Amino acid sequence: MTWLAGIDFAAPSHEVAHALIGVELQVGGVGGLIVETEAYDRDDPASHSHGGVTARNAAMFGPPAHAYVYRSYGIHWCLNFVCREAGHGAGVLIRALQPTAGLDAMRARRGVDDERLLCSGPGRVGQALAITRALDGRPLDAPPFELRPRPAGSAPPVAVGVRIGISKAADVPWRFVWAGSRYLSRPLR
Repeated sequence: MTWLAGIDFAAPSHEVAHALIGVELQVGGVGGLIVETEAYDRDDPASHSHGGVTARNAAMFGPPAHAYVYRSYGIHWCLNFVCREAGHGAGVLIRALQPTAGLDAMRARRGVDDERLLCSGPGRVGQALAITRALDGRPLDAPPFELRPRPAGSAPPVAVGVRIGISKAADVPWRFVWAGSRYLSRPLR
C-alpha cells in the first residue's frame, strides 16, 4: 500500500509533506487537520536516516505509509510518516495540527486549555495524540491511525519555508504550512 488519503506515500518526502497539509489525522479518535510538516530524506544530513539504519530509525527504512516515532531531546515523542520505497529512508515530521476531535482528551494530556497550544509543535502533537514508541512502524491505514483526505476541491493555501530546530541543511525549503493558520509551531521566516 502506498496510496492513503489521496496521497502517494511512495513519492519523494517533500511532495508527501506538501500533500499532507489539510489532511485529517486521528490517533484513537483524537486529532485534527495537519497544518505544518517537514520533509526529510536519507541524502539529507538533517535526517535521522542519513547515516544508515539503526535501531532508532529502522522504521524509516520500512514500507511507506507507516509511522516512524522517535523521542526528541529525551522528552517528547514525535510522529513521522514514512515515504518513498522500503529501504530508502525518508519521512515527514508532523509539526502541527489544528485540533478538531477529542479536544478534552488533548487538554487532559497536555494540561493546557488554550486550543492553539494543544498541537502547535511536534512534541505537543505527540503528547496530545498519546504517541509512544509502541506506534513505531505501525501502518497508517490501521487503528489507532486514521487519515482522511481533504474534501475534493478544498486544497488549503500552502506556504513553504526552511525547516526549524536543525543545524544541518537548515536552508532546505522543506517546511510546509497552511498559510495563515494560527496553529503553527512558529510563523514562517
